[in-house]
Amino acid sequence: MVTLPHDPTYDRDIEILVRAYKKAIRDISNELSRLELTDMSRANSQAALAEVAKTLASLNDESAEWVKAYIPKAATDGVVQAIIGLGVAETVDEAAKIAKFNRLNREFVATAIADTQADLLAVTQNIDRKVRIAVRQATADAMRANLAKGINGRRTISRDILANMRNSLGEAVNTGIIDAAGRRWKPEAYVEMVTRTKMAQTHREVTMNEALGRGAMYGRISRHGAKDACANYEGMIVKLTPDAPGNYRYVGDLPRREIFHPRCRHTITPVRDPLNAI
Repeated sequence: MVTLPHDPTYDRDIEILVRAYKKAIRDISNELSRLELTDMSRANSQAALAEVAKTLASLNDESAEWVKAYIPKAATDGVVQAIIGLGVAETVDEAAKIAKFNRLNREFVATAIADTQADLLAVTQNIDRKVRIAVRQATADAMRANLAKGINGRRTISRDILANMRNSLGEAVNTGIIDAAGRRWKPEAYVEMVTRTKMAQTHREVTMNEALGRGAMYGRISRHGAKDACANYEGMIVKLTPDAPGNYRYVGDLPRREIFHPRCRHTITPVRDPLNAI
């Protein structure tokens, strides 16, 4: 009796990255809150933007290192899943000793790393763009208000204008990103969704690639008591390649809005003989 690994969730791994984004956003918010809006100049706005750029550059470096460490981890877990599911090894420890990436999986992992890094970079680029627009607008508003008063001293800007400027600066950090489906995400929520989705996808794809490399053309979708549309697919036997014989659905044809959607936790365990796996 083989011992299958637990379905991967990677909660702790993902939280490491999410904390880094939360900290960076907090640092940027603090930097913007220190701006003296009643006496804004292009010099102090540029200084603030330089600090924001420095924070985001550091975050980009940290996220790139995270991706290079944890996407391969999910891939290795996928290889282990296949090895155990096919009975090549009895335990996770045994499977880990013989787990390695075949050519297809090496290429897939490299692509997954690049794609994930690009998705995360889009988050920081979005923050940088929105913050720059907000700071420049705040600078222009402050200079215009002081010019209208004909006074260069403090407290020349009305309380309402200052409140609107502060609000715009705050929203610039938390506006987030809009995905392909038109949904708006706060930065940290988007990062959590992207990384969880990419790691789960990596695990599944690598599992299937390893299974096909070992001659297995079928897989079983995991069960964990899903309450959404995924429940209709739990335990289902699927083809890993459309050319596999039998009246089974090809995994690539399953609707992504129902199974293997963003944040989906379902995995695939390879099966050699689908008739004995039901």
